Amino acid sequence: MEYLPQILFAIVLVLGIGYFARNIQKLIRNIKLGRAVDASDNKSQRWANMARIALGQSKMVKRPIAGFLHVIVYVGFIIINIEVLEIIIDGLAGTHRIGLEVLPVSVYGFLIGAFEILALLVLVSVIVFLVRRNILKLKRFMANELKGWPKDDANIILYFEVVLMCLFLIMNATDVSFQQLNSGNIISQFIAPWFEGFSENTLHTIERTAWWLHIVGILVFLNYLYFSKHLHILLAFPNTYFGRVIPQGQFNNLDAVTKEVMLMMDPNADPFAAPAEGAEVEEDPEKFGASDVMDLNQIQLLGAYTCTECGRCTDECPANKTGKKLSPRKIMMDTRDRIEEVGKNIDANNGEFKDDGKQLLNDYTTPEELWACTTCNACVEACPVSINPLSIIMDMRRYLVMEQSAAPTELNNMMTNVENNGAPWPYNQMDRLNWAKEN
Repeated sequence: MEYLPQILFAIVLVLGIGYFARNIQKLIRNIKLGRAVDASDNKSQRWANMARIALGQSKMVKRPIAGFLHVIVYVGFIIINIEVLEIIIDGLAGTHRIGLEVLPVSVYGFLIGAFEILALLVLVSVIVFLVRRNILKLKRFMANELKGWPKDDANIILYFEVVLMCLFLIMNATDVSFQQLNSGNIISQFIAPWFEGFSENTLHTIERTAWWLHIVGILVFLNYLYFSKHLHILLAFPNTYFGRVIPQGQFNNLDAVTKEVMLMMDPNADPFAAPAEGAEVEEDPEKFGASDVMDLNQIQLLGAYTCTECGRCTDECPANKTGKKLSPRKIMMDTRDRIEEVGKNIDANNGEFKDDGKQLLNDYTTPEELWACTTCNACVEACPVSINPLSIIMDMRRYLVMEQSAAPTELNNMMTNVENNGAPWPYNQMDRLNWAKEN
């Protein structure tokens, strides 16, 4: 019985980390269902983007209030959880505040004091976030795509953070030996009087309870991330690394289409000529564009899992502002919902995908939403973690045009004019300068 607490702690730790690892494997599998993409270029720029955007939060602070509060929560939560290392060692070894045995009291007190200040700042910031979402009800948090689970998810994670920070402070406030050091109890010294009159055994029980709930809460939080939009805590780093590094206005071309156009424009080319001996023959893609998540590339699927649902993209979208149905945030949420559905399908069918008669296009995202996009890149610029909703929109529009000939009438008319008149307008080439004669 002497080692029972350590055994229980080890079991909880293994189960928590094991379940997390299992879900991460599932996440990687789902992302790899997308098309492979070469992102080996511009490595120095990619590393710089990751350091500046993911680590440095440079795009978050473009909206000062929300950005500043987010930085506090981000930095505070990460730094405070450094103490998890001490908790793990104490839990496995059966020690109590092992840091005091390896560090001078002043150094240990400085660290815990810094953690307590950050815990208080995180608490205040999270409460402000809760007020913004649930009392002030900012417009971008009230959109249709955020009703139900997305709204609950945002609140649950904030409640989690409140509870974890409170447990940390209560754990310190009821630790009699720590309070007697009078070093590092910068905030908890003001909470300790709340427990005056309690016996030493009761205080010890409260401290141990808070200690256990704190570490179990962190493990639950860790495993909750997979099911939450807060997966961006982990994925923001790879997503900013693999993010776009070419100019925003530059679209990718399909090699098969480019070759066909070049062939048509070459007067000396023989479209029916056999390839030269030894020449590599490239097959046409099975599908032009994307109608389902498996047609998207892995970076696009990574972006869907990274989406924070903050709504900055939709808030900046000119189409959305004019009342169109397009919401770039919804595009990313639709993509994530569909890839999760596909993943569950694979799990239920022994590792193979069984056609469910659904796809991303039409079942999740409608053509009306896609054609509302002006391709202005405002959503891409606004995203604080370098997600590119426009690339998904363009791939699905490409499918509609090239596979289904389902472009809007205005676009079909324009393409017909280009084909017949060499310009988007319905005028014969011989009549183009008539406007000059009238003047």
